Amino acid sequence: MPFENISSAMLPALNATLNATSAILLLTGRQLIRRRKVATHRVVMIAAVVSSTLFLISYLYYHLVVRHGQPTHYMGRGLARGIYFSLLTSHTLLAIAIVPMVLVTLARGLRRNDDAHRRLARWTYPLWLYVSVTGVIIYFMLYRF
Repeated sequence: MPFENISSAMLPALNATLNATSAILLLTGRQLIRRRKVATHRVVMIAAVVSSTLFLISYLYYHLVVRHGQPTHYMGRGLARGIYFSLLTSHTLLAIAIVPMVLVTLARGLRRNDDAHRRLARWTYPLWLYVSVTGVIIYFMLYRF
């Protein structure tokens, strides 16, 4: 098992850390390409894909193996509950949509199809950043508040 040395209680925190790492790498990659540091941008964006992939593996393992598909219940009330479910809904829908967008954007970048890469990256970047950041917010709302 890939996570046999990690306590199942630690997986949500690991997932949030991987999401936060992805967000930081995305912001860094954006700054690098603005400065025309293409080679470093490429390395950082590949690292963001790796971080997001590790997140997805860990997330699926936690929810399918550790929790056996049982949902996690949010205990907040009032306005916080509305905010949580709004974030969760938008996060989940965009997380599904972002996977193929990231893969196509990455492939175009690796092939140096720069114009097509840039056109798609204009959409992929903010959506991927939103998914990464809201993943961290959802973690804090579920486990820390």
